[in-house]
Amino acid sequence: MLPRDPFTKALVDSRRSLLSWALAIAAVAAMYAAFWPTMQAPEMQEALEAYPEGLMEAFNYSDLTSAAGYLGSAVYGLLVPLLVTVFAIAAGTRAVAGDEEAGTLDLILAHPVGRVRLAVQRFAALLVGLAVITVLLWVVMLALTGPAQFDGVSAGEFAAASLQLALLGTTFGALAYAVGAATGRRAVALGVSAGVAVLAYLANSVFPQVEGAEWLAELSPFHWYLGGQPLVNGFQAGGALLLLGTSALLVAAGTWAFNRRDVAV
Repeated sequence: MLPRDPFTKALVDSRRSLLSWALAIAAVAAMYAAFWPTMQAPEMQEALEAYPEGLMEAFNYSDLTSAAGYLGSAVYGLLVPLLVTVFAIAAGTRAVAGDEEAGTLDLILAHPVGRVRLAVQRFAALLVGLAVITVLLWVVMLALTGPAQFDGVSAGEFAAASLQLALLGTTFGALAYAVGAATGRRAVALGVSAGVAVLAYLANSVFPQVEGAEWLAELSPFHWYLGGQPLVNGFQAGGALLLLGTSALLVAAGTWAFNRRDVAV
């Protein structure tokens, strides 16, 4: 018997996958963070100075001389946000389009649950997943603060970076959710969301290296997430509001489209 609560069902169904994602992302973050004491060695700094500046900035490696700069580049600036984005997009494509393509959406809607409630609660489950991942990341960073010598980075600054990371994932998850809810096709939702994510990353890191294209970074969710350097300056309300507002518009548009269109069952 299918449970009547789509939120609970989504969490139960994804519990093993979520645990795997959370542990994997935390492990990757811990691995990169643990290299910070090594990065302080003079010979390592000399080796990094030999790399072209544009190449380093293309990978968000803009400041490797302080703990906050290194963590903002190596942990919060490259692989971890990309993994969080992949998780969010995958979860967003499943929220509505997964059941529709599997042919089980009619069984779920046969229960006393409306389309809007189903869609919104599925997206709420995605938010819980992002919260679990980023809270675990925050705990891991705090646990490494002493052993890895993260001088100058407080628990509040780690919390600010982790919160804005969750909002970044929310934005791309909302995009995947909206496209999937509007089309009912996982492949379309995945393709559109992945394409936008790649362009957004390039707009924040690679395109600004081209003279006259610096303004493109201002349009990127990756810039809204990390441009204000939350590990140095704390929570950045402007970027957070842009991420939150974009997510809200995408969720509203996707839910509206799903509620009005014919469902393929």
